[in-house]
Amino acid sequence: CLENTDPRTRGRGIQLLSQVLLQCYSLLQEKEVLHLVLFYENRLQDHHLVIPSVLQGLRALSMCEVLSPGLAVSVLKAIFQEVHVQSLLQLDRHTVYSIITNFMGTREEELKGLGTDFTFGFIQVMDGEKDPRNLLVAFQIVRDLIAKNYALGPFVEELFEVTSCYFPIDFTPPPSDPHGIQREDLILSLRSVLASTPQFAEFLLPLLIEKMDSDLQSAKLDSLQTLTACCAIYGQKELQEFLPSLWSSLRREVFQTASEKIEAECLAALHALSACLSRSVLSSDTEDLLDSFLSSILQDCRHHLCEPDMKLVWPSAKLLQAAAGASLRAYHRVTRSVLPLLLEQYTKHPQSSQRRTILEMLLGFLELQQKWGHVEEDESTLLSLRASVCSVVFSALTDPSVQLQLVGIRALTVLGSLQGFLSPSDLELVVDHLVRLALHEEDSQSSEAAMEAARSLAPIFPKVFSGRMVPRLEEELHSGRAEREEESPRDHRSLRQRCLQALAAVSSHTSIVRETIPVLLQHLRKVQKGREAGNTQDLVSVCQSLHRVALQCQQDAEGCWYYHQTVVPCLLAMAVQAAMQESTQPLLGKALLEEEVLAAMVPVISAATTHLSPELAAQSVSHVVPLFLDGEVSFLPQNSFPCSFQPFEGGECLEAQRRLVALLMAFVCSLPRNVAIPQQERLLRELLALSCSCNCPFTATTAAKCFAGLVNKHPAGQQLDEILQLAVNRMEPSLAEGPRRTQALTLLLWVTKALVLRYHPLSSHLTDKLLGLLCDAELGPAAADGFSLLMAESPDVLHKGCHADVRIMFRQRFFTDNVPKLVQGFHGAGPDVKANYLKGLSHVLNHLPKPVLVTELPTLLSLLLEALSCSDHVVQLSTLSCLQPLLLEAPQIMSLHIDTLVTKFLSLTSSPSMAVRIAALRCAHALTSLPLIVLLPYKARVIRALAKPLDDKKRLVRKEAVAARGEW
Repeated sequence: CLENTDPRTRGRGIQLLSQVLLQCYSLLQEKEVLHLVLFYENRLQDHHLVIPSVLQGLRALSMCEVLSPGLAVSVLKAIFQEVHVQSLLQLDRHTVYSIITNFMGTREEELKGLGTDFTFGFIQVMDGEKDPRNLLVAFQIVRDLIAKNYALGPFVEELFEVTSCYFPIDFTPPPSDPHGIQREDLILSLRSVLASTPQFAEFLLPLLIEKMDSDLQSAKLDSLQTLTACCAIYGQKELQEFLPSLWSSLRREVFQTASEKIEAECLAALHALSACLSRSVLSSDTEDLLDSFLSSILQDCRHHLCEPDMKLVWPSAKLLQAAAGASLRAYHRVTRSVLPLLLEQYTKHPQSSQRRTILEMLLGFLELQQKWGHVEEDESTLLSLRASVCSVVFSALTDPSVQLQLVGIRALTVLGSLQGFLSPSDLELVVDHLVRLALHEEDSQSSEAAMEAARSLAPIFPKVFSGRMVPRLEEELHSGRAEREEESPRDHRSLRQRCLQALAAVSSHTSIVRETIPVLLQHLRKVQKGREAGNTQDLVSVCQSLHRVALQCQQDAEGCWYYHQTVVPCLLAMAVQAAMQESTQPLLGKALLEEEVLAAMVPVISAATTHLSPELAAQSVSHVVPLFLDGEVSFLPQNSFPCSFQPFEGGECLEAQRRLVALLMAFVCSLPRNVAIPQQERLLRELLALSCSCNCPFTATTAAKCFAGLVNKHPAGQQLDEILQLAVNRMEPSLAEGPRRTQALTLLLWVTKALVLRYHPLSSHLTDKLLGLLCDAELGPAAADGFSLLMAESPDVLHKGCHADVRIMFRQRFFTDNVPKLVQGFHGAGPDVKANYLKGLSHVLNHLPKPVLVTELPTLLSLLLEALSCSDHVVQLSTLSCLQPLLLEAPQIMSLHIDTLVTKFLSLTSSPSMAVRIAALRCAHALTSLPLIVLLPYKARVIRALAKPLDDKKRLVRKEAVAARGEW
């Protein structure tokens, strides 16, 4: 074939040889490679039909490690001389780029020996390239040419021209593009070429200025982003000539644009320019370009700051802040001119709205100072203006305008973070303002912002806050304001609540926590002893504050242990005391045993326990478990109790003590998994017995949850199997008949959840038991709701935060194992219990990750539509909330059922349940994301039907109706 006179036949011969070489190039010896290279070089002069196969062969040889010195140069010279690359097909051009890339990777020094001939040869190869696949490779080669210092010689401008002709990229990939090349890939690749060398500056900067002035938004964005990238490698020399034009274009865009994107990129580019000029080393005889550049910015922008009501005030402030934020030198130069002006303008303009604008601008400059931390004595304009700045900020805090107060609070937080800025007397004033705003400001926004500011500043000034703010808050908390005639108990409760929230907020440093925790616990004891009607709510408020403090202590080991050993024994002692008084004197201490209060204590104890080290947790568990099992109260403070503590004993008089199992649950279910629990088997048996025998639903449920939490973390083995078998033996007879079927179902649900989360083999048996209960007339609805409990995140036990064993895809696994059984059960069930299966199914689907649900949708959609016809509001609501995201994520499948969906949604907009009406309207709204051609036949009907809920008696329903109807 190779010697045949017909070029097609010769081409086939060379093609075969090249294909063989592509398979076995690594096995060739040096002499063989030499022989083949010479043969292939010679073939480059052959007929044009042969060239593609010759190039494939050369690509194979370019990957050989045994290539003799000089051959790479020889091959490239032959290609540059003999092949007109741009007349070849895309694939063959790609092969040429691959050969060049391979040689640049392995024969760099040889190619550099070619000098500028290599650069010129490549420019000829690339000139006129149009295919995006090839351009990505070509841009990479240009990047390497520059980065690896190949000789560009007199061809810098030619190399720039051959790449910059593609700027800005306007490529749009075809709809079914198999190559996956995006416009963004080409933009970034070209940008990395254009911004790779200062040698391009004199050609590139005029091009960027021209494109910035274009009408195309994409061209503007690309130019601005490229300018920002260039500033990272340019110096003063490259920019000097173009600075006035660049500033003029950037200023015009920021002053005139309506696009936030373009404004943001302009500010980024100005910041980059300022940073670039700041880096330049100054010699005595050169002009300080940074200073003259900033002077022109100040000249064009400064006077606009005097007009807080005009539209150019904010663009000017942003430009000045972008330039100032580039370096400390730029910051000092700008603030020296701007800060005194802003302070002067604040006093000149009396209106709150104008003052707010001025203070927000001032705040922007203060926030920039944070980047450099410590305020330098010698250079800082800020220190010289300290008294004026503080005066302005403090005046904003006492202004009647809430919006101005909020900006003042933000400014206060920033001033506090500037090391060495606030004097001791300023700090005392800061604390006084924060206390006043947090406790007595009518508007809740200001109050919350002041507490947040206290949270931020307390760790910076712990002595000031613990010495001044905590005593002030304690005094307010215990003051006799409630007795004053002009204040109602409700006002006083609101003040107390704010005091508690402020105490929690300020507890962001361990030394302050040691001051605030005794105050909170003392107040808890005081409230518990009181007999006010609302003291249940007061107890809950204290617990919420204690919980916030616990969360703030978790990252600090010392603070966490102090909190745990102070708060947990105190709460347990108070609860035990109250429970014993309940047993002996039923009227005392009752509020502390309310479900609501115990439920508020649970997260406090849980948060105090989850982050303990294993050693400290083991120390604590050795006290708490014996307290509940053996009545061992010696570790509790004030432990002289009137009778013994026996929460697991029988008898009606101990009912109050049994409720405290909730606190045991909070503690033991939050321990790290590697902490051994003393007498664990006995504890599990006691909990199991209590959960099955107790008449109080609260106690039975918490005992079941505690049992489940321990079972979930229990190491696998015989002990676990025995305790689970015992649980099944207790549950099964109770579920079948008797007075405590509900308790048995609760236990079944929690144990099933504990085992489902850790993929325990018994979980499938228990789930089947639950599925069987769906057709039970008495327990069916509760069993159906149980599927929500199995799939949802539990707030107090069995979640990752309390170290539970939670496998990564348990929901998907549960879905795969049980949904087919639910569907089968539904088809076989009687009409009176079908709703239970639908409810169970909708709960499972509601908690499933949406991508999984979309793949299963075709098989389940008909059942979901049937669920909408069910009379149970819970089923309807659950199904609607399941369908709403699917309308957005699977429009093609949903479009097939448009008729049914429209009918069902519209009928449910007049449901008796407000929640169902809202969900149906949201679904009707989501329907508008389906293809237009599907919706148009229903448009008039839907708009007519949605007129009725516009007059609904509930505002939230009307709001959804307006949104949905407007979209239609």
